[in-house]
Amino acid sequence: MDLPLPTALAWLSGQLPAMEALLRRLVEQNSSTRNVAGVNAVASMVEAELAASGVAVERVPGGAFGDTLLFASPAPGPFTFLIGHSDTVFPPGTFEGYRSEGGRAMGPGVLDMKGGLVLGIFALRALREGGLLARIPVRGIVVGDEEVGSPASHGVTVERSRGAAAALGLESGRTGDLIVTRRKGIASLDVRAEGVAAHAGGDHEKGRNAVWALARLVDRIQGLTDYGRGVTVSVGRFEGGTTRNTVPAAARCEVDVRFVAPEDGEAVLRDIAEAVRASAIPGTRIEVTRPGNRPALVRTEASAALAAEYGECQREAGLAAGEAPLSGGGSDASITGAAGVPSIDGLGPRGAGFHTHDEYIELASLVPKAGALVRFLARRAT
Repeated sequence: MDLPLPTALAWLSGQLPAMEALLRRLVEQNSSTRNVAGVNAVASMVEAELAASGVAVERVPGGAFGDTLLFASPAPGPFTFLIGHSDTVFPPGTFEGYRSEGGRAMGPGVLDMKGGLVLGIFALRALREGGLLARIPVRGIVVGDEEVGSPASHGVTVERSRGAAAALGLESGRTGDLIVTRRKGIASLDVRAEGVAAHAGGDHEKGRNAVWALARLVDRIQGLTDYGRGVTVSVGRFEGGTTRNTVPAAARCEVDVRFVAPEDGEAVLRDIAEAVRASAIPGTRIEVTRPGNRPALVRTEASAALAAEYGECQREAGLAAGEAPLSGGGSDASITGAAGVPSIDGLGPRGAGFHTHDEYIELASLVPKAGALVRFLARRAT
């Protein structure tokens, strides 16, 4: 009689061609976050693949963003929550196509994170082939707005992960198969200054310079960066005014705030609010909105234990293990972690260059990475 786990792993061992074929289909469909139709096209592919894997799939409209997919196995009990996203950072026409050579697959989103989606789908299929999936409590989410901070899906992730025993992010794998247990928190700020326009020659005294007010603010908040505490404030975009000889009535900037400790994030945002009050000049107004935010992923005893257990599964699959250094980028594992679920991340295929035109994965890592997930989930069979 065949044993369930060996049967699952034996089936998985021959699936690299099929995994690459699915990866190619996903990568060749542009799914930049703002390309909602493209994101939904990828979601439809993933939805069909998940349903064929033996899990129930629910689709939640994303409104201004791509749809969210939710899936669940039939097994009751404390569940493992898998995390993925279908959107990428590359607008249509800027980076397109799929190619493979020298054992590498290259293309937009191949690492971040369509390779992780493929890995998760085939892990579920392998468990089904071994007769295990119906005995394993597993649920998950694939969102369409992760690359802009998950503004629409954040609440869904919190709600659907509530009660999970563990959350696993299938984001880009790290060198040496290191597991992510810590990520910086992120606050994205849009800042607008309003003043009064006037001719710079004849009526200069009637003008109220919005660019000046905003420049005063930029100088103050850039100084809030504190590398010792892991706090950075970066004004990444600044625009304003109309013509050289007009006192500008409007200006805006986009600010990226990152922090390691949640309390430091709260403190720097308070400091920014105080800087706003101090920077406005008479007759101008500065307004700050937060189009996106992501909590820090904080390493806890529970998440460290989870990483150690998952590392054992990686070693059994012929991979390395260990914890990665602090990551400066965010992910939806930060959302589940802040919600109290032990969370780890970076469990996708090996690769490098995410968010660049040099993005690639090592194709040979797909099967063993999926095998590690199969082993981890098989331990939770009832």
